Amino acid sequence: MQKSVLILGASGRFGRNAAEAFWNAGWSIRSFDRRHDDLNEAAQGADVIVAAWNPAYPDWAAQLPQLHARIQEAARRSGAMVVIPGNVYVYGEQTPAPWREGSAHAAANPLGRLRVGMEQSYRDSGVQTVILRAGDFIDTEASGNWLDRMMLPSLLRGTLTYPGQPDIPHAWAYLPDLTRAAAEIAEQKESLPAFTDVNFPGYTMTGADMADMLSGLAGRRVALRRMSWLPLRLAAPVWPMGRSLLEMRYLWDTPHWLESEAFDRLCPRFTATPPADALARAAAPWLKPAKRCTVIRQSMTRSTQTSL
Repeated sequence: MQKSVLILGASGRFGRNAAEAFWNAGWSIRSFDRRHDDLNEAAQGADVIVAAWNPAYPDWAAQLPQLHARIQEAARRSGAMVVIPGNVYVYGEQTPAPWREGSAHAAANPLGRLRVGMEQSYRDSGVQTVILRAGDFIDTEASGNWLDRMMLPSLLRGTLTYPGQPDIPHAWAYLPDLTRAAAEIAEQKESLPAFTDVNFPGYTMTGADMADMLSGLAGRRVALRRMSWLPLRLAAPVWPMGRSLLEMRYLWDTPHWLESEAFDRLCPRFTATPPADALARAAAPWLKPAKRCTVIRQSMTRSTQTSL
């Protein structure tokens, strides 16, 4: 019998990629429409709920607890397992790397504490839950993340704009890989415990690593330029989002990467996309046209070979 997944936030970064990954894995896909659908009704018959709703940072305090209480109630009524795209905010600035499942959730900042509380609510709910935790996203298209909003557009001028220290490790996750792992773990629902906390290892890259990879993709040297945080500091008094971004700045200056025994156990044959290929997809709009065509042709060739 075909399994069914209800995706909350199917038009967002994680949700859009999750819909494709679960579809490719043979699942029946339901997308939730917040304007018209009732969550409890929509969840009936679903084996899994992908909770990819994510309010804007300034709305977390007001919306996050109520939002996830609704998801938990829908899952409790339907018997569905909830899969949540987790982040690294729970660890906090003082937690030593590598960050593993057993690392302390020691976040002291408001956004981090909200995520700690949200995850704890699932532990306490009795709802079967998977937290699949990852670093910053590398998407297949522009979606308003750090890469396409702040870092990659300057490739047109031959530079990568980097928000933090360029020589320290930073955790990244390519969304097609992350959501493919989510689907693989969801297949194991019947054997999973009530609460599964699993880190997605993804990529560990410095800013210098990224600049080197992008240089190879662009066919010319890509220089690394530090992003100025001054505009955010100036705007923060009147711009709530700016204050939230400044609150999370520590992640760009704190060496961190993810390790996971749980992931290796649940997905022992998982093969990640090479990081240069992931960056090629993300950076394609800003690579010079000749190189972009080459990347697309190579990608089409790989796809054709895979399908034969």
